[in-house]
Parts: sequence; C-alpha cells; structure tokens
Amino acid sequence: MIVLAIDTAGTGCHAALYDPYEDRILGAAGADIGRGHAERLMEFVDAALDAAGLTLRDIGRIVVTVGPGSFTGIRVGVAAARGLALALGIPAVGVSSLSALAADHRTASPLLIAMDAKRDEVYWQRFAADGSALSSPAIASVEAVRSLAAGHDGAIAGSAAALLRDGAEPGSDGVAIATVARLGAGLDPAGHPPKPLYLRGPDAKPQAGFGIRRA
Repeated sequence: MIVLAIDTAGTGCHAALYDPYEDRILGAAGADIGRGHAERLMEFVDAALDAAGLTLRDIGRIVVTVGPGSFTGIRVGVAAARGLALALGIPAVGVSSLSALAADHRTASPLLIAMDAKRDEVYWQRFAADGSALSSPAIASVEAVRSLAAGHDGAIAGSAAALLRDGAEPGSDGVAIATVARLGAGLDPAGHPPKPLYLRGPDAKPQAGFGIRRA
C-alpha cells in the first residue's frame, strides 16, 4: 500500500509518497509558502509522484493534516484529500497537527504540545512518553495553559513553548511530512476521518437585522 501524505495546515504546503512496508519516503515535494495552498498543492503532489516514479493509481491511502492551524490551509488539504480518495476509491485518514508534533518530539517523559493560536490563546494537548494522548485537543488562554504547564513534569514543544515556560526555546509548528505519513498509515480510517479540527469558531459572523422580510 502506497500512502500519499498531504500537509497544508500551516504555512507549509507539502506532499509525499510513503511505503509503509519499507518505512521509506519514495518522493516528496513542497515549500513554506505562507499562502496560496490551493494554487500550489496539486503542483507539489505531481512533483512528489514524479520523484517517486508513481501515478495516482498506485496510491492505496491518503493521509492529511486536519489541524489545528490555518483555517484556509486546513480546508484546502482536507478537500483535496477527500476529492482524491473519492475519485480513486481509496480511504482517506486525518492526522492532527498536535499528534504529528508530538511524534516529531518524542521524549522519555510526558510531553505538552503547545501551538501559538494568536489572540493570547494556545492550542494544546498532552501526550505520554509512548505518544498516546493524555488529553483531548483544546484551546485556552496563554495564562490558563501557563498554569497547566507549571504543573507539567515534562517537556514542552511547539511555537507557544516560550510563552508557557521561562527559558524554553521558541519552537516551531512545522511537522515532518514523513511523520504525517507514518502516523496515518497505521490509523483506522473508520476512526480518523479527514475532518477539519477547528478548535476556534470562524471569524465571520452572520449579521443580524439585515434579513429581507418575506411577504
């Protein structure tokens, strides 16, 4: 089974082909583009396929990061994964950015993943040393998560690490596309659908008082 992994949840736009039997990336492409994921994603998918010497018909599963992260980026990646899976008749799997970061920062002690959500808020989740989740993904104020971090006996990783613990190194929220592929290859599609993980509501709010009264 060949896995196509897609990550558009942050400023990066990446695609890779992964062989889980050999635990090897066959081809990868992408860049930290900031914006424009919708315009560039299929270009990177095609480049990854070319590097691997494969076609879309060789893919047996699609894995995509579902957030938290960029609202638009997540929507682009999930829509592409769902569309390709439907067209090819194969399963699609969603992987959270928090779990991918935890896998990239595996330690011998419990790990707190903390992503800077801006607006004085943090996306966070706790993981055991073996990578299993100890809490659900959540969003809270910097002050609230800093209090939680004070009682956390372990490492902190992610872009909000320096906000939560004095002296902590500023982290990154970029995840390795190989990690996304490996995690998704081992998940049950029935329990991990490619569904956006939006921990914060949309900015756009319906305007009241401007509806047209029906006759």
